[in-house]
Amino acid sequence: MRAHELVIEQATVLDGTGAPGFVGDVAVGDGRITAITGEAGRDAEREAGPGGGDGIDPGAARIDGRGLVLAPGFIDVHTHDDTAVLVDPDHACKTLQGVTSVVVGNCGSSVAPMTEGGFGGTGFDRMGDYLAALDDRGPAVNVAALVGHGTIRTAVMGLRTDRRPDAAERAALLELLTGALDDGVVGLSSGLAYEPGRYAASSELIDLNRLVAEAGGIYATHMRDEGDELLASIDESIEVAEITGVPLQISHLKASGRSNWGTVVEALARIDAARARGVDVMADHYPYTRGSTLLEQVVRAGALDGPSPFGHITPADVLICAAPGHPEWEGRTVAAIGDDEGIDGRAMADRIVEAEGRRCIIVIDTMSEDDVRLVMGHEAIMVGSDGVPGGSKPHPRLHHTYPRILGHYVRDEGLLELADAVRRMTATPAERFGFTDRGEIRVGAHADLVLFDPERILDTGTWADPTAVPDGIVGVWVNGDRVVDGGAVTGQRPGVVVHRGS
Repeated sequence: MRAHELVIEQATVLDGTGAPGFVGDVAVGDGRITAITGEAGRDAEREAGPGGGDGIDPGAARIDGRGLVLAPGFIDVHTHDDTAVLVDPDHACKTLQGVTSVVVGNCGSSVAPMTEGGFGGTGFDRMGDYLAALDDRGPAVNVAALVGHGTIRTAVMGLRTDRRPDAAERAALLELLTGALDDGVVGLSSGLAYEPGRYAASSELIDLNRLVAEAGGIYATHMRDEGDELLASIDESIEVAEITGVPLQISHLKASGRSNWGTVVEALARIDAARARGVDVMADHYPYTRGSTLLEQVVRAGALDGPSPFGHITPADVLICAAPGHPEWEGRTVAAIGDDEGIDGRAMADRIVEAEGRRCIIVIDTMSEDDVRLVMGHEAIMVGSDGVPGGSKPHPRLHHTYPRILGHYVRDEGLLELADAVRRMTATPAERFGFTDRGEIRVGAHADLVLFDPERILDTGTWADPTAVPDGIVGVWVNGDRVVDGGAVTGQRPGVVVHRGS
């Protein structure tokens, strides 16, 4: 019989599939779920998988789960945690909100393949080198990686080359992508609102995604425009998927800019129509009306001057999250900083970009609450925080996305059923990104688990204090080891690199 190291008793078990919860015991041993007891009709006592067995070991350690919910650990499909999981492997910003796995390399930007002066600056020559560094460092969370189209393009053509690749460059792009796929990335991401992605034609994306489809990977895109040209961007993204057969993940689906609010209705209708004719397309979202990105990219896109892929933004809409050379700017708007300096906000934005370059991270107010709710409730939507680590005032989504949905939108607003919300955070993203034996509570699955109080769970972060610890997360386990205990990290770092199908 396999030894049970831990039993979580009498919790309401939400298995991640969207099925109703049941009160039961879940046993863990050797990093896997080894037994489940519970509701009659669900195999009152069951155990299977390697090693077999005949029930729960009475000598195992016990945790009282009465009044609590036990769910699979949350999978954050849209992160920018690439270097954060190396620099701060406890990764408390995610584990303290119940996240056990992250997908890095989004929006066209990955830490490799890197050349001198490349798009990211971390110095990993290959994605394989980065994944090996993760194995050596051992973060608290599991990590799956996308390779960034912007990173590949920069390595071959430079950051600001506004033309199509020639034959030699095309071959080099395909070679770098093939190497990353061989190294174990789960797919390709693009950031078409940013440099250099905005210079890529659809034909370039189709060319690359044929390879991704052949490898069984996924294509995640920050589309070309989330403002005035949102619908055209939806159409372009779907066309790439339809031609190549690659599964399409539309990143942080939204309509940016007041004049575009409500356009998500038609965006979702176009996604529905594509799905109905067999295109494999889904999307992710975060539960806030404010976004976060690089000030340099917003300025270069002309968002402070008129319509842009980010909508039309004023300096008063731009809040500084991170300015490493000027921490006194963090937590203040560009307009307010300009007032102090005696210049208008638009000129101040240029001055900040000159001083900080790509290091300046901002929050921008661009979306409507009605749109956020509509997207959140759509059947093809899962959850991704899109948090950007860095600075003293990061967007609260970095620390609070999952408690905000479960507390505010599920419990307080009744927008989603709890079991359905958990599904969008667990089994659906696991299946989408090719994670084997994760995202569900079932015998034989990896023991990635979160135990939370459904009556207390709450996003406590504010714009003034975005890094506060969320309330209501009782415990988090990654591969069977406890990484969070009562709102504090334990220092355990059992995370692994997740390759597609592993």
